[in-house]
Order: sequence, then structure tokens, then C-alpha cells
Amino acid sequence: MISKLEFHAMGSGMLAALEGTPQEAGILQQVPVWFAEWEQIFSRFIPDSELNRLNRNNGKPFPVSSPLWEVLGLSLENARNSEGLISPAVLDQLELAGYDRSFEQIQHHAVEKYLIPADEPCLDEVVLDETTHTVTLPRHLRLDLGGVAKGWAAQQAMLRLSAVHPAMVDAGGDIAISGPLANGDAWPVGVRDPFHPGNNVAYLGLKRSCVATSGTDYHRWMLNGSWQHHLIDPRTGSPADTDLITATVIAPDVMAAEMAAKMVLILGSKNGKEWLEQQPGEEGLLIHEDGTLIPSRGWKEQLWSNQ
Repeated sequence: MISKLEFHAMGSGMLAALEGTPQEAGILQQVPVWFAEWEQIFSRFIPDSELNRLNRNNGKPFPVSSPLWEVLGLSLENARNSEGLISPAVLDQLELAGYDRSFEQIQHHAVEKYLIPADEPCLDEVVLDETTHTVTLPRHLRLDLGGVAKGWAAQQAMLRLSAVHPAMVDAGGDIAISGPLANGDAWPVGVRDPFHPGNNVAYLGLKRSCVATSGTDYHRWMLNGSWQHHLIDPRTGSPADTDLITATVIAPDVMAAEMAAKMVLILGSKNGKEWLEQQPGEEGLLIHEDGTLIPSRGWKEQLWSNQ
């Protein structure tokens, strides 16, 4: 029997699922509590969150918790592996684009632009001291860990649940899976249709892999007559100018899938597909702004066998 719990956290809809008896499924009630604790660490919308205190402390060493240390390390690794295309150092640009409050509170409004220092710091200047477990941000550098933190949280919740039975956690499209169901079957996972809410364009059957979707269709808002979205292209400092609506990527773990989906979406359909097909163990489905479905070479092998 598969039990499910839906809730809202980190600005997104969440789903936790566990195979087991109703009594064993009682642990699902703990999942929202875990996410609330992680939001207190990673949210940039909670004034006294650990991330906000780090951002306000730039220029001086700041002792951080193990979760923040781990997620920041993952974010810096993503930045290196993507040659800076996926970067946590985009908070100023997000706010300039209008994402200066939680998505639920965003309304059509003008943003008072402010100047980013000419000597804008880079991530190479971030100092992580393993001896003291402190992080020192260069002055004027503020971080946003949104996507990576969400994928990490999905992974952590899944690992805790999997100590009981096979589990799946969907954190706003970042889906972590512990392994196949007890009888060896795959978990069925729908790939949503961005043009028809409530519908799916495909169904995946996942046993070992995880999946993540990045898109410009959900976290979007109007600013000064133009649509904006939350995926900043560090090359321009503005929301990515992409011809893709969504990118869904399957990878060995959810953090890798989250990073790859974001990378593909920023690169666009042509360059994104080419980049994805060079990544070992990863497959994806890109949805063009005109509705065209663009699968990677091995995508069909991941589809639910009952289709």
C-alpha cells in the first residue's frame, strides 16, 4: 500500500509517498516538520533564516550548520561544473527582476533599481574554512540557494523515509526516489503539460533514477509590462532568454537532475539538448515555447511500460 501526503513548503507544492502499512505511514506527518526546519535555514524570505544572516555578515567569517555547509558546497560545485552558468550569486539580479518577496506575495509592481557595485565579487572569493566550519562571503555578495536547497531537501526527506520502506518525495518538481517498490515495480511519475494544467505529456517508470523539472511557466510575474521568471542567466544578469517552457531531466540523483534541468533551460532547445546528450546517465524531455516536445536520444527507454 502506498500512502501519500501533500503539503506546501519552500514556495511549492510538496508530495511525500511511502510504501507500507497505514501505521508505518504515520512517519509522513513528520515530513512537513522537516521542511519547516530546512526553510529556517535556506529561505531568503524569512528575515532571521541562517542564509539571510550569512548574507548580512559578508566580509566576516560566519559559523554555519551542516545543512547550509553541504548545500553551499553543492552550489559552488554546480557553478564550477557549469562554468558559472548555474550560480547562487544571483540574489541581487533576482530582486532587480522583481522576485523580491515570496512568490505568493508577488503582485504587479515596479521595483526600485539599485546599483550593483562595479567591482562585483565572484564566487572564487568565497572562503570555506573546514577547521572552524565557517563561511566568509566577499563584501556585497549575497546568495540564493533556492533550487539546490529544494533538491537537497527532497533527497534528505527521501533518505529518512526510506529507512522505513521504499519512498518518493516530490519537492516542487524535484523528485527523489529511494529505489523500486517492494515487488520490484517502478514508481510512475508524470511529466506535466505546461500548457494544460492537470495534464501530463508523458509518464516515467523510475526505479533507481531521480527526476527534476525546471520551467519558466510557474514562477513568473509581470514587471513594467514584461513577463519575468526566476531563472537568471548570469551572463546577462536577467531572466534567461530561452525558447523553452520546461526541461525535465532524469539523473542518478535529484541534485544532479535539478542542476541539469536548469542548465538545459537556460541554454535553450538547441544548445541545451546538445549539452544534455553529452552527460552520461542523464536523459530529458524539453518542451519548446511552441509546444513541441524535444526528447533526448534515450528518453523513450525511461517511459512507463504501461503506456
